[in-house]
Amino acid sequence: MERPELSITVEHAPDEVTFHLAGEIDVLTVTNLSTLVNETLTDPPARIVLDMAGVTFCDSQGLGTLVVLSRKAQHARSVLSLANVGDFLLRVLDITGLRSALMISSTA
Repeated sequence: MERPELSITVEHAPDEVTFHLAGEIDVLTVTNLSTLVNETLTDPPARIVLDMAGVTFCDSQGLGTLVVLSRKAQHARSVLSLANVGDFLLRVLDITGLRSALMISSTA
């Protein structure tokens, strides 16, 4: 079985860090995403954006990680926002009731 991949490209701007994600957010890939966001929160920008345009799959571990990272950002006085969220993920967030737990914007 082929291991799922999650490609993460980081873009720094004044007061904002954007993570461009491509691939699958799941139990096998969330550790890298968590590590990068947690490192960013050591000196938090005003806003962290997770650009979800390239995300093809997100399992329950991925959903939980997004909520945890959002809460950690709030505690660090930063805002974590999901941008370019696909219809499939919006539907999953609606079904699970997690949409209200995350800040979602239409574009990065």
